[in-house]
Amino acid sequence: MNATFLSRLGAGLLVLALPALALAKGDMGQMEKQALNFHAIGMFFVFVMLTLGITYWAASRTKSTADFYTAGGGITGFQNGLAIAGDYMSAATLLGLTAMMYMQGVDAYIYMLSFFVGWPIILFLMAERLRNLGKFTFADITAYRLNQGKVRTMAAVSSLTVVCFYLVAQMVGAGQLIKLLFGLDYNIALVVVGALMMIYVTFGGMVATTWVQIIKAVMLLIGGTTVGVLAFSQFGFSFDELTTRAMEVHKLGAKLLSPGSLLADPITAISLGLGLMFGTAGLPHILMRFFTVTDAKEARKSVLYASGIVAYFFNVIAIMGLCAILIVGTNPEFFEGGEIGGKVVGGGNMIAMHLAQAVGGNLLLGFLSAVAFATILAVVAGLALAGASAISHDIYSRVIMKGKANEATELKVSKYATIGLGIVAILLGMAFEKMNIAFMVALAFGVAASANFPVLILSMYWKGLTTRGALMGGYSGLISAVLFVLLSKSVWVDVLHFESAIFPYTQPALFSMPIAFFMTWLFSTLDKSQEAKDEKEAFEDQYVRAQTGVGAATAAAH
Repeated sequence: MNATFLSRLGAGLLVLALPALALAKGDMGQMEKQALNFHAIGMFFVFVMLTLGITYWAASRTKSTADFYTAGGGITGFQNGLAIAGDYMSAATLLGLTAMMYMQGVDAYIYMLSFFVGWPIILFLMAERLRNLGKFTFADITAYRLNQGKVRTMAAVSSLTVVCFYLVAQMVGAGQLIKLLFGLDYNIALVVVGALMMIYVTFGGMVATTWVQIIKAVMLLIGGTTVGVLAFSQFGFSFDELTTRAMEVHKLGAKLLSPGSLLADPITAISLGLGLMFGTAGLPHILMRFFTVTDAKEARKSVLYASGIVAYFFNVIAIMGLCAILIVGTNPEFFEGGEIGGKVVGGGNMIAMHLAQAVGGNLLLGFLSAVAFATILAVVAGLALAGASAISHDIYSRVIMKGKANEATELKVSKYATIGLGIVAILLGMAFEKMNIAFMVALAFGVAASANFPVLILSMYWKGLTTRGALMGGYSGLISAVLFVLLSKSVWVDVLHFESAIFPYTQPALFSMPIAFFMTWLFSTLDKSQEAKDEKEAFEDQYVRAQTGVGAATAAAH
């Protein structure tokens, strides 16, 4: 693998290797087509053919809306746990966090904990009630005892906002990577990814999407573990020896294992942590997965398995990052001009790829490249399904048709919505090709934490919630999160090129979440209408179903 190829590949990986805003860079700039990486291409084609085969099989099982949205509720807890982990662990997890561990040491581990701590909230506070109260989307829960039309519209708008921003980030990264490894034009690469996504979701629905995510999770675990074990073996599997030697050569020295720059700005650090923690519990494509299992017990199991898998992989990444300090950081082959400590070939986010090549050669490098593609397709498919369900189930079926939609027609609308989202994703990918898309990740988490989570958690736990409060809270969280990001340095200065940012922080959650909770409480408390009284009285019936599962949606028979 020549240095030029690695350099260009690194530039492409940069877009995907942005854990939130920590490693944000400038725009992508012009990138040239490169020689082919046959290992990566071969493995990627094997993955695509396998998943298309699964889609063909899943198509025969996708006959109803329940099959399309939730795989008929027939996924086991372990399978769903793998799929959730596959949906959640992006290319940023492997590439960005490994690079961050290599550069900042224990700061990166603290950062990983921010990603992780959302899972106990989902496990202990949400999983069981989500499964017992919902059927297809999280809007089923928020609108359970409230005004169906108004609340579902609000939930669908915030869901589609999250989905669109996530889709753009994934599509831009996918286009750049496929352009590099396949030698395709960027726009053609976008069409390839968009077409595959539409095929998976339109024909296979949740069954195909679930298995794409499971296969991708297994590939990611195998790839990461292989690199980690091969690297760690060079230090006799001794963590003490690894860290001692790493501190000797790293520029941070003994501070490698001490908190540092991440906590230098506590406001941003807290806001980032809140956004990642509660944003996870408000992501529509993650929440949707809890309706795919048979019952609340399996929902709890799936979160437990997903938490274990994510926690395990974060520790693998930590080991990879530390090993890379010695294996990559002391090898002149991986630095431009052979100058150790200088600029890494392909940029800092290439650390995981360099480590793979150092311990496993081009074959392991090719496998990790294929995993990056598999990651994109799995995440994009999940996002598309969440977006399509918001359009067809929440807006068309429940708002426009008032719950009287024909099932066959709703399924048709779902598939049209998927195709529409695919086309929108491709067009947005073309429009944002050269733009810094890091702020979109912050906006997606900010909206999920500010618009989705407060209303969702209060609808499950607070008797006093009313339609008026839910609407004011949801919309104020959505608008404030978007405004704070637009006025921050990420957009106001980096994208719109104003001299200074109006909003001084890059993360909105610390400010937009309290606004959402306060507005929800205020307008619910002030609402003295008869409708509000009825909604509060209906909480008792909701509470019984949430706790017992009596009346909950069951798995479809096949």
